[in-house]
Amino acid sequence: MALNNPAFSRIPAFQPGRTTATAVPTPTAESLQELYDAPTATAIDTDRMTVEDTIVKTAVGFLVLVAGGAVGWIFPALALPAMIVGFGLALVNIFKKKPSAALVLAYAGVEGLFIGAVSSFFESMFSGIVIQAVLGTVAVVGVTLALFASGKIRASAKATKVFLIAMVGYLLFSVLNIVLSMTGVVTNPFGLQGSVTILGIPLGLILGVLVVIMAAYSLVLDFDFIKQGVANRVPRAYGWTGAFGIMVTVVWLYLEILRMFAIARN
Repeated sequence: MALNNPAFSRIPAFQPGRTTATAVPTPTAESLQELYDAPTATAIDTDRMTVEDTIVKTAVGFLVLVAGGAVGWIFPALALPAMIVGFGLALVNIFKKKPSAALVLAYAGVEGLFIGAVSSFFESMFSGIVIQAVLGTVAVVGVTLALFASGKIRASAKATKVFLIAMVGYLLFSVLNIVLSMTGVVTNPFGLQGSVTILGIPLGLILGVLVVIMAAYSLVLDFDFIKQGVANRVPRAYGWTGAFGIMVTVVWLYLEILRMFAIARN
């Protein structure tokens, strides 16, 4: 792939064509019967990454994130420090060679504080917007997962190159938008996304739809990398890397949907 989720890109085991499996002697009839009679091995028994084990780790991560969100909702002043600490923990998890459950869960908790605080602020401005954003996020994740599981959507080199170009373009636009807002050139609270319209439609809504599509494709990359890690029989601990990658994408998706709904209602 031309572009990977940074949570996976520095880990060779998640790349196609790599495997940690080693050759084993041809089993005898007796050994095959013993294997057949033995109970099914779990991820703990084999110490290998599995889809089921990664799902459990991801669920635990989101439970911690939601718990942090509840605290952030009550104390919205934690938004700025949580954003700074969360960004630092994200970098640590990305560049750490071996995954750490404690660091991934710490990121989930701190990021939850930030999400909760931001959600509380938007809810105070637009009643009911948070539940709309949550439902929108769940819908996008659910549809993307269903399409990936059915084989109807897959990551490709060409699509990933387009994704890379779109990400760079959106990043540059976001930096420009922040600079214009901070310098007072644009007074709208959403910057250019709220003040510029195309055929009467706010630019933020048009960009929002494109960004949601980008985030959905990022989820496809996440699922594909996890699938590749399982195929390569990487150690079970890397399930936390998979959980971290999905959390990063879902948080991004939620924030973009929340902002898009806010611009629409504004």
